[in-house]
Amino acid sequence: MLTTSRGSLVGLSLSMLLASLGTSIANVGLPSLAQAFEASFHAVQWVVLAYLLAITAVIVSAGRLGDHLGRRRLLLAGLLLFTVACGLCGVAPALEWLIAARILQGLGAAVMMAMALGMVGDTVAKERTGRVMGLLGTMSAVGTAMGPSLGGVLLSLWGWRAIFLVGVPLGSVAVALAYHYLPVDRPRAPASTGPGVWSSLQAPALRAGLAMSALVAAVIMATFVVGPFYLSRGLGLDPEWMGLAMALGPCVAAFTGVPAGRLTDRFGSQRMTLAGLGLLACGALLLSLASGLVAYLASLVILTTGYSLFQAANNTAVMSDVDGSRRGTVSGLLNLSRNLGLIFGASVLGAVFAWASPDVTRALPQALAFGLHATFSVALGLILLASVMAWRRFGACNRL
Repeated sequence: MLTTSRGSLVGLSLSMLLASLGTSIANVGLPSLAQAFEASFHAVQWVVLAYLLAITAVIVSAGRLGDHLGRRRLLLAGLLLFTVACGLCGVAPALEWLIAARILQGLGAAVMMAMALGMVGDTVAKERTGRVMGLLGTMSAVGTAMGPSLGGVLLSLWGWRAIFLVGVPLGSVAVALAYHYLPVDRPRAPASTGPGVWSSLQAPALRAGLAMSALVAAVIMATFVVGPFYLSRGLGLDPEWMGLAMALGPCVAAFTGVPAGRLTDRFGSQRMTLAGLGLLACGALLLSLASGLVAYLASLVILTTGYSLFQAANNTAVMSDVDGSRRGTVSGLLNLSRNLGLIFGASVLGAVFAWASPDVTRALPQALAFGLHATFSVALGLILLASVMAWRRFGACNRL
């Protein structure tokens, strides 16, 4: 039998894993969906976009709602919605029905992500916050990494419906764990119903933490946007080898998340935030100069290790200084900043790559390498900007 504390952590971890899995597992099914529904790529792309946009649109509101109604209660509702939506996706008779069900699934995932971070302070002691934040970051990375491989197996055995229906039993387990092990919501003071978002954002340290989270997420997203083109067309890797190379980053994040949290608990969030940004800067610099597969993968390992350290430390710094009545709101803001950073990275840094390597379908390997270098030169600038924010934030805190 699980103890209460372990059961709570397993429930929160599974919630975070399922929310990340919901994004990555659908990508592998897009070609099959296009064939099954006789739809264009742009049409089936909404199966992924609807999920991401639903999360981005409501995640802050989900955090605030959890502060008002109770975080355990709302997490259970989000898990139930996510689980039911997985079933609806799996039995969708038309593409429009599938997209509508994915919107519902995204709404449930937004609640799960916001409440998982928001409930850390309700379930563990403050001195263990860093390692739990690292654990949740690890589960997010695991969900992202296992999505394509798990989805590929399910797709080959039972077809596209299986990649959505697998969420039904997993979601049911998460509901049971959350119901049995998470602490019962305590009554909230009436003051917690105030304008939580705007009053929370008045703190300069919080604004800096959110801005840094967005900048770093943008850089990480660039590896997923630029990497496939450089690996396949620049280095000539076959699809299966390209997939393995692309999985290296999430795997590194999965293995380094918990150790990053332990280092944060031991040495403090200030030092570890700066250390993570230092590794991120080194990784971006090396990618801006990389030539060949070994150099690319080594740079990616350094970059992703820095991301794990930064994420655990920054999330701990942001969530530790928040009043208990507003943890859900700030957790929503933290997840929103990350999602906005991912969108920024895909659009802006993707545009830099497209500018530096026009017509990627016919570009020579040298042109794709130039695009990689140009993109991560800009990414290095973003990391340096985040480092300046970190120095200013911690300098202001130390003067208080």
